Amino acid sequence: MKRPRKPARYAAMFAALGAEARLAILRLLLSAHPRGMVVGELQAELGIPGSTLSHHLDKLKGQGLVTVRRDRQFLWYAADTGTLRELLEFLYQECCSRNQVVEPENFIQISIKGKTQ
Repeated sequence: MKRPRKPARYAAMFAALGAEARLAILRLLLSAHPRGMVVGELQAELGIPGSTLSHHLDKLKGQGLVTVRRDRQFLWYAADTGTLRELLEFLYQECCSRNQVVEPENFIQISIKGKTQ
């Protein structure tokens, strides 16, 4: 049986996703997965000022929801699908546990069937 996870960590992740701009950023990064996007592309697509975008990206990065890599002068951001999967697993950890119809791990696989990680 898996060790119970600490809800505070996931609450912080949800808080980071609680801003409309950060949710839009993450959705856009997921649409560009796995390559990701450079900051300029994000800014042009979302119409967010650079300093505001930087603030939102830092918040998402701080919670492990996005990754960043430098390629010469460009910063590439990508959604961290491993962390997002972990967040979904936390939500579904108790799914169907009372009647034990479906194991939570299997529910996650069913819910993202056909999607690539």
